[in-house]
Amino acid sequence: MKKLLMPFLLMLVLVISACGAEEKKESSSGKKEEDKPQTITYESENGPVEVPANPERVIVLSSFAGNVMALDVPIVGVDSWSKKNPRFEKLKGVEEVTDENLEKIIELNPDLIIGLSNIKNVDKLKEIAPTVSYTYGKLGYLEQHLEIGKVLNKENEAKKWIDNFKAESKAAGKEIKAKIGDDATVSVIENFDKELYVFGDNWARGTEILYQEMGLNMPEKVKEAALKPGYYAISPEVLSEYAGDYVVFSKNAEGDTSFQQTETYKNIPAVKNNRVFEVNAKEFYFNDPLTLEYQLEFFKKSFLEQ
Repeated sequence: MKKLLMPFLLMLVLVISACGAEEKKESSSGKKEEDKPQTITYESENGPVEVPANPERVIVLSSFAGNVMALDVPIVGVDSWSKKNPRFEKLKGVEEVTDENLEKIIELNPDLIIGLSNIKNVDKLKEIAPTVSYTYGKLGYLEQHLEIGKVLNKENEAKKWIDNFKAESKAAGKEIKAKIGDDATVSVIENFDKELYVFGDNWARGTEILYQEMGLNMPEKVKEAALKPGYYAISPEVLSEYAGDYVVFSKNAEGDTSFQQTETYKNIPAVKNNRVFEVNAKEFYFNDPLTLEYQLEFFKKSFLEQ
């Protein structure tokens, strides 16, 4: 009888121990989940804001949709400019919203709202969800992405992308300079409605890559007029004075492009030498990671494969 009882008792002890260990494991796991913070404090330019530690329903009211998408955070509402970008395919099923359509924003039930500092109804938006805004141009374009990373609790991912992008851009810049020459100049122009603009080194359209990262030269006339304000309106008649050896033309097809048919335009050296690189303006408006990666590939192909 004792011989039969001993194995039974031993088995009973093992079963009880296993159950205890499993309960401890479940308790530990449960505690781990409970210990994860539900919110974080983000130090915005307007002071601390409590934001979700893992946002899942973000509304972007201006400019930063590409930054959010690049960090794989879901967007449920977005501004019209981002919605029009043909490269932002992930936004196809996302609602278009404005800072004035509060009912639509409430319906979308956001857990975080991001926009520029000039958005309207900020106090009302804050009642709907934590709202963070940024002054355009206050931060450098890569600093801006890092801040978006912080507010989304993905600072490490943002920093990793920045480091990789800077290295790749600088390497491409060396290749391009070796091909076009250290003294070659590049200008960026864009037509919008009936106006024509040239750009400095921090107003998207690829300017940050060309001038800041690659270190390519800006024509003196552009430097004088557009470097400080970011952009400068010119008439087509004086474009030749602002055109570099190479011209990147951010083109709005629905805008006025009649100047391209004039002899003045056709006699610009960059035009005569086939050194004008045209791109869809709607794909070039921003300076978020998705757009920057596209711009970088466009520049490598345009300058190095011509």
